[in-house]
Amino acid sequence: MRHPNGYGTVAKLSGNRRNPFVVRKTQGWNAKGHPVYTVIGYYPTREAGLIALAQYNKDPWDIDREKTTLAELFRLWSEKKAPKLGACNRQSLKGAFNHCASLSGMKYKEIKAFHMQDVIDGCGYGYSTQGAIKNLFGHLDRFALELDIINRCYSDLITSAPVPETSKQPFTDEEVDRLWQIQDDEWVDSVLVFLYTGFRISELLDLRTANVDMDAGTIKGGTKTRAGKDRLVPIHSLIAPFIRKRFSIGGEYLFNRGGKKMHNIQYYAIWNAIMDKVGMSHTPHDCRHTFRSRLDSAGANKVCIDLIMGHKSAGVGERVYTHKTVQDLKNAVELVTR
Repeated sequence: MRHPNGYGTVAKLSGNRRNPFVVRKTQGWNAKGHPVYTVIGYYPTREAGLIALAQYNKDPWDIDREKTTLAELFRLWSEKKAPKLGACNRQSLKGAFNHCASLSGMKYKEIKAFHMQDVIDGCGYGYSTQGAIKNLFGHLDRFALELDIINRCYSDLITSAPVPETSKQPFTDEEVDRLWQIQDDEWVDSVLVFLYTGFRISELLDLRTANVDMDAGTIKGGTKTRAGKDRLVPIHSLIAPFIRKRFSIGGEYLFNRGGKKMHNIQYYAIWNAIMDKVGMSHTPHDCRHTFRSRLDSAGANKVCIDLIMGHKSAGVGERVYTHKTVQDLKNAVELVTR
């Protein structure tokens, strides 16, 4: 009798073995198109394997707690717990798992605090990545407790680099001009788009080409707050050629890599390379501060600034009774010059 898709299989291994029948499920495919299996267990007879496979499909969380590895626990957690998290958080934790390769085959119950700390200390990245790894071990520990794999959370004992106490430093006019001088270099257009839209990094990378209206000269985008979500941001005339070029390439996302959505970690590598090239020390969020500061210095209407930035105006009268047209927003944006 043929099993339904995704049910799993029982296969006999070669050689003289005490438990020659392996019970496994296909979890995906590698770059060569070969299946990637998750092994449920090894059994002396096919019948015993079929019984185990049926039990597993009835309760896939009834696992061999003694043998569950970090990689197996992460896979189970990805199926059971990760879907309840936000997309950005899931992606961050998935990236953090890539730094745990040295422990992936180790039984999770044998992983102690010093193992986790070694991964954090040896990842070669700063506070953001270290914090993501620490966060991942916290999630996995709590899930392992739920499954009775461990009886204490060693992740409570590990540390990561603290978030540096820094104040945002807007770009100077000279720095902005330096970027314009190399505007044709790869990905420099993204920095200039940041500087003339005020988008956050996640907002820029989430921009879909379907939300770009070249005829109207606007972009609908933004996340995080009620005031900032799906706001209308005018396309400044200075960056219109960049947007038009990206738009003409096509693809679901305006700023993509190989046609696929780019994630924050990937973009930071690009950003850091550009900053090194021009000898600057800024973050993408500094562009947001720069844009608001330049709008304010140029005398733009405060309500227009709040609407463009996705901020909630302080005064109730401003929020309720002041209505700005798209042209008002465009006029405000154009006050910012090169």
